[in-house]
Amino acid sequence: MTLKPTAGNASELVWIKSSYSDSSNGHDCVEVAPTPDTIRIRDSKTPHGPQLRVRPTTWADFLAYATADAR
Repeated sequence: MTLKPTAGNASELVWIKSSYSDSSNGHDCVEVAPTPDTIRIRDSKTPHGPQLRVRPTTWADFLAYATADAR
């Protein structure tokens, strides 16, 4: 899996999406924006909509759980 930055200016968060998110509609994905204190998560179809914020350790735990069957 690789992460691809999405467009935006330097003063904004840098949103990234997984290369696994490629589909017939490139906007059907979840995007994340890491900061030192939080990982922000949003639906790419509604970039100005609600965001979920979790601690980096919580995100790491989620990724370990989500990828456990993929190994």
